[in-house]
Amino acid sequence: MKNIANISNRINRLPFSKVHKKALIILSFVYFFDFFDLNTFSYAAAALVKEWHLSTETIALITSASYFAMFLGATFGGWFSDRFGRKRGLIIMVTWFSFFSLLSTFAWNPLVLGILRFLTSLGIGAVTILASTYISEFFPVPFRGKYQALCIAIGICGIPVAGWVSKSVISLGPWGWRVIFVFGAIGIIFPLIARKLEESPIWYEVRGQVDKANEMMARIEQHVTLEKGPLPEPEPMLGQYTAHTSVPYSRLFKKPLLMKTIVLMIMWSSTTIAIQGFGTWVPTLLVKQGIDVEQSIAYVALATIGAPLGAFIASRISDKFDRKWAITVVSILIMALVALFGFASMPIVIIVVGFLIHMFERTFSSMAYSYTPEMYPPEARGSGNGLTYGVGRLANMFGPFIVSMLYGGFGYLSVFMFFAGCWIICAVGIGIFGGSTQSSQPRKLFIEKEKATIG
Repeated sequence: MKNIANISNRINRLPFSKVHKKALIILSFVYFFDFFDLNTFSYAAAALVKEWHLSTETIALITSASYFAMFLGATFGGWFSDRFGRKRGLIIMVTWFSFFSLLSTFAWNPLVLGILRFLTSLGIGAVTILASTYISEFFPVPFRGKYQALCIAIGICGIPVAGWVSKSVISLGPWGWRVIFVFGAIGIIFPLIARKLEESPIWYEVRGQVDKANEMMARIEQHVTLEKGPLPEPEPMLGQYTAHTSVPYSRLFKKPLLMKTIVLMIMWSSTTIAIQGFGTWVPTLLVKQGIDVEQSIAYVALATIGAPLGAFIASRISDKFDRKWAITVVSILIMALVALFGFASMPIVIIVVGFLIHMFERTFSSMAYSYTPEMYPPEARGSGNGLTYGVGRLANMFGPFIVSMLYGGFGYLSVFMFFAGCWIICAVGIGIFGGSTQSSQPRKLFIEKEKATIG
């Protein structure tokens, strides 16, 4: 069946409007609780070291199982969204992880908590992919990176909020860590909010449901026209393609997608180990170094305030530079800061360097969330995005054991040298072998065409 809806070009000539603002708010809600729940166990673990006398090996096992679940969730979630829709996938997976986060409150031993965190992480892994895939299709190319990053900037406030909530409730008593998971479950109300979210018109088009794609796109155009005035004509199609009901994963490992898949797997594997390893282990490692639990959580909570700022920085640069080179430069900056953190002993240095690490990590991830789906055609976008991101989570199964081994055998500093090495791998992989995406040029051309059309 021919693609006759021309959805991508019709989306790309839309100005930012209330339609996009509504999607931005809804997806920010998704990201907020996704990031919040991603970090709840790291804060609870710092308390459980004393409450349940958890060893670093037990923490590593639970964390490792969680990342394996994220791999399964991301891989399945990407495939599910390609087959059954971006919106439907979001509703199911946000509800899923919120429900099991709530059940984590009632865990009575490490085994039960580990199982519940495994099930929670299935949904967390899927939601991240579903949200970034949706943004890559619903927002126009000229400001897609900006609003992906702003969405992350709003949503990532869940990380410092999780820190401050944890600091507040852990001090209430030996049961205080349980309350952290209750807050993580608030996302269970998402199905009520998601009713106002449109399905991706591009998904309908790729599935061959051209009538639905045209109907939805016409409704969006009508809303935007009423708000912004007449729209410029879309660029004409440069070709046609066959509608796909599903795309096998084997296609991701064939030309022309093979190199992109390998490079993105390396990027997500190395940085997931570094980002999640840093976020998960720092509270516990500081406690192991003799710092009080509440002080450790306070230091980390202060440092995570940098995360929203980092995503905001990404919103300012993501569409102005080729994301390939922006990702490479930021990776090198983080490498240097992580190495410096390993030598830090004064509280003010720990907080400031930690702040900068969290800031630039979210500058990186905000751009990476835009970069990854852009590397794949629409019919393979969810699957490619999910698989490569999911492989990063799978690689991180081994991260906790490596950290535990390094700390036990070589001490505190070796852990941060390991994280720094992960960032070097990312910088080299993307800088040398990564594919280029749009820079500021398409945005300038878009603005010039829009001005010329509107007159």
